[in-house]
Amino acid sequence: MTLPRKLIPDLTTLQSFESAARHGNFTRAALELNLTQSAVSRQIRDLETQLGVLLFERVRQRAILSEAGKRLLPEARRLLHQTEEMMIRAAAGADATATLSIATLPTFGSRWLTPRLAGFLVAHPGSQVDIASRFEPFDFEQENFDLAIHYGQPIWARATCTFLCDEKVVPVASPTLLQSDPVASPAELIHKPLLHLATRPRLWRQWFEHCDIDADPSYRGNRFDQFSMIIEAATMAMGFALLPLYLIEQELSSGKLQIVFDQPMSTENSYYVVTPDGKREHTLGSAFTAWLLSQVSNKGTTEP
Repeated sequence: MTLPRKLIPDLTTLQSFESAARHGNFTRAALELNLTQSAVSRQIRDLETQLGVLLFERVRQRAILSEAGKRLLPEARRLLHQTEEMMIRAAAGADATATLSIATLPTFGSRWLTPRLAGFLVAHPGSQVDIASRFEPFDFEQENFDLAIHYGQPIWARATCTFLCDEKVVPVASPTLLQSDPVASPAELIHKPLLHLATRPRLWRQWFEHCDIDADPSYRGNRFDQFSMIIEAATMAMGFALLPLYLIEQELSSGKLQIVFDQPMSTENSYYVVTPDGKREHTLGSAFTAWLLSQVSNKGTTEP
């Protein structure tokens, strides 16, 4: 069912509601929005009438959100944020011949994609990219991205997943740590300081199994929720890390990190380029996907 347009609140009304909720005061909201206090009060009163619920409880000089107001606030903020992003993208792309909006995992974006991105832009002069971080799959109908880079299984609602590359992890450490705490065999790593990825607590155990070693070191060692943090910790000699090769190209090339044992392990998931069903004919998106595929080797590891 579609609501009549007269029942849909305009953005100015939602701004007044959000500001009043944040300040807990209509007067402060009015000052922020350059409106009169009566205008803010009227807009919120009209919104309450439209919804048929009380959004604020007026207590002395404060405006306290009701339960209905608390439920509405996150949705109002989401709509305002989306509108702001839409305007920024439209204004930023005014001089571009074509624009491309990309969602990517944070570490993949910063460590692998961004260092290569200049090559794509040189090959497509006048193009503009808008890159944002996303940890989990999302609804393309709710977020206006042209494509996404996804780690996991090739499953995404109302979209097509194109295989990009496998992920191979290797044990690495800083030269300083290897000099002060050398290891002669993979089994010796069991008793060394290990760095763990919180979202993949079994990764070290799986690598030991890959080396035919029965060990579970997941109960001890420092934990981090992103690979980027583990990379920094490893370069500072805090411990031995199990990291994807494609994320540490610069550290391996510069010597900040060294591969401890050349026994790479392929993880159970892979990387995919995800194209929403409604963007399959996006010319720049197709070119970007082809370019991404050209950056990986036939073996599924990324080219340096």
